[in-house]
Amino acid sequence: MIRTIISLSAEDKIWLERRAREQGLTMTELVRRSIALYRDTTDPECSEVVALLQQTQGLWKDVDGLTYQEELRVDWGSRS
Repeated sequence: MIRTIISLSAEDKIWLERRAREQGLTMTELVRRSIALYRDTTDPECSEVVALLQQTQGLWKDVDGLTYQEELRVDWGSRS
């Protein structure tokens, strides 16, 4: 990991310390997780979801997903 220094307002530092304590984390870990969450939600290229979709792309290339789903749900209407 690369170490870096950031400047925070006193108010933000107090808030981070409190939230970290509430979650049982170090403030550093809370900042890391916050940055990762921000990156994943604002940059589609970095998203874990995008990476997962790319890894699983083509798994159903020989099957029509909608047809498969409809066949599984045929008896759903008859259940009470």
